[in-house]
Amino acid sequence: MRKTAVILLGLIGFVLCYFTFVSAGQAFRAGWPLPRALDEQQARYRLLLITQELETPFWDRVGAGALERAAQDDVGLQVWGSYGKNEDDFLKRIELAIASKVDGIIVQGLDTAEFKALTKIQAGLYGIPVITVANDVPMQESLRRTYVGSDHYAAGRMIGRELAADMGPEGTVVLLGGSRQQHYQKQRLDGVLNALHEYPEIVTVYTETADPREQVIAATRDVMNRHPEADAFVALNANIAESMIQEIGKRSRIEPYHIYTFDDGPESASLLKEGKLDGMIEQSPEAMGSRSVELMVRWLDGETVPLDTNGYFTDVRMRKATDAP
Repeated sequence: MRKTAVILLGLIGFVLCYFTFVSAGQAFRAGWPLPRALDEQQARYRLLLITQELETPFWDRVGAGALERAAQDDVGLQVWGSYGKNEDDFLKRIELAIASKVDGIIVQGLDTAEFKALTKIQAGLYGIPVITVANDVPMQESLRRTYVGSDHYAAGRMIGRELAADMGPEGTVVLLGGSRQQHYQKQRLDGVLNALHEYPEIVTVYTETADPREQVIAATRDVMNRHPEADAFVALNANIAESMIQEIGKRSRIEPYHIYTFDDGPESASLLKEGKLDGMIEQSPEAMGSRSVELMVRWLDGETVPLDTNGYFTDVRMRKATDAP
């Protein structure tokens, strides 16, 4: 009986080791390097910056700012990300970071139940602080320590005021957003509407689209068919701006329209330079990366406890096509 129990325990141990090995192997084959075990003399803390949009101009600048600040503060920082906004891949990277017990996670906010469960429950269980950067999620739902990035409501108001100044006190404005209403997009929409509310002769039309190019084109075509009198377009989600502009250009000349968006789309800067955008909100991605690392280190050092749950806003400004070199 005793011999049987020993054999059974041995088999259970073997099975557990096997599955642990398989899981680790999958992580490595997926191209997910585990956070490096850093020598305490080399770095005081291990931090991760995780984004959905790896190797885009905006997020490259966020990463550059974060890495520069990490070097100044003698902390280790790795930048992880997924390509093409692969949500499953993004969430798995967050889960792996938590399981690896890093000292802090700086992450692009994603307003979904899965993301909030990871930050609120799993990261909380391990006592790992989470700071959202560039895109926020409600603090009560995610228990993130703080947010570093643009005040998206104020940025939306900035677009609304500039649009009214360019277009005049009357006309029809199409607001095109992503079908997955992220927290930052809601804030942008509220800001634009608030600014345009001061002009009773300006009519706003809000419509949504999924991200795939074909669906953006179809949504733009549909709203132009329903509102041929449209004078202006605002892409609240900058990732859809290029496809939206392409469809507008097929229907008529782009020049008569007033078209605005934000700089966190991969093509925003080139669209502005080509004169296809009248203006865009220019954010401060390097400052976002730098400030988020600074605040994480201060929290880990016990210098700033608690952090301001309302967030730390970085600068935004309106950049016009006439400003582009």
